[in-house]
Amino acid sequence: MQSETMTESSGFFDRIVQFFVDNQDERTKDWFLSGSLTPLIMILATYLYFCLYAGPRWMAKRKPFKLENVLIGYNAVQVLLSIVLVYEGIQGGWNGHYDWKCQPVDYTRHPIAMRMARAVWLYYICKVVELLDTVFFVLRKKQNQVSFLHLYHHTLMPVCGFIGVKYFAGGHGTLLGVINSFIHVCMYAYYMLAAMGPKVQQYLWWKRYLTVMQIIQFIIVFYHTLQVQFQPTCAYPKPIAALLTLNAGLFIYMFSTFYVRSYLRKSSGRRVTEVNNNQADCKPKEVSSPVEESDSRTAPLPVMANGGQHHKKDL
Repeated sequence: MQSETMTESSGFFDRIVQFFVDNQDERTKDWFLSGSLTPLIMILATYLYFCLYAGPRWMAKRKPFKLENVLIGYNAVQVLLSIVLVYEGIQGGWNGHYDWKCQPVDYTRHPIAMRMARAVWLYYICKVVELLDTVFFVLRKKQNQVSFLHLYHHTLMPVCGFIGVKYFAGGHGTLLGVINSFIHVCMYAYYMLAAMGPKVQQYLWWKRYLTVMQIIQFIIVFYHTLQVQFQPTCAYPKPIAALLTLNAGLFIYMFSTFYVRSYLRKSSGRRVTEVNNNQADCKPKEVSSPVEESDSRTAPLPVMANGGQHHKKDL
């Protein structure tokens, strides 16, 4: 009886593995960090080990690194990458080739489909690079900013990126990537300027509008992905669309709560600090908020592509 149960269990997991093998995107399986999940798991395991154990121990008797120039350079690179992602996302489909109501994933090697697939891959690589956010926290001895929420979304995002590249490199969900990358252009530009010191910070009066832009972003994504559920003939995977809708709804709530608490209730005297790791210590830090700590980068990896003829099985 026990052997039969083990056999059935083994058969179930074998079918799951086979499903993912059969449905992988043949175009992207040989791309860097996209063929197997093992390298990514090793990167994330090293990341968690350093940020939770090795890094704090190594920094225990050392002075925090300042890293002003490093942070300025890091944010400048992020701005450039985000600009590239916005451009590639538009040229890869959202300049009129894509259907705003329902855009399936195009698994062909059409030039436009391949352009969007490469944009998805670059988005994924950016999520891996953003693991440096937490590394900078540790090196600057800001361990209080390495919260569960921060580690959760920074660890989850590369995994979502891997799934996007390997199975859904295109389609309806890529609008999120285009909008999110535009937000990142503004956000990282703000952090770069803030890292330049008090002389520049006096001109950064527009911080609150970054939060407004993030809220608008998630409202657009919420309705854009929700409509898929009401189109029986839409070939875009409905479970993926549902996850994107759920995530957008959660972040509408969190960012709206943060905005009300930070900007509309000033009389309460409560202030929330800028906890993004890539801003230098140019001003005193205050009590951090898990909402601001989970900026727009917590959105799951969009799944970008061209509206095509060959569609894979839905999950």
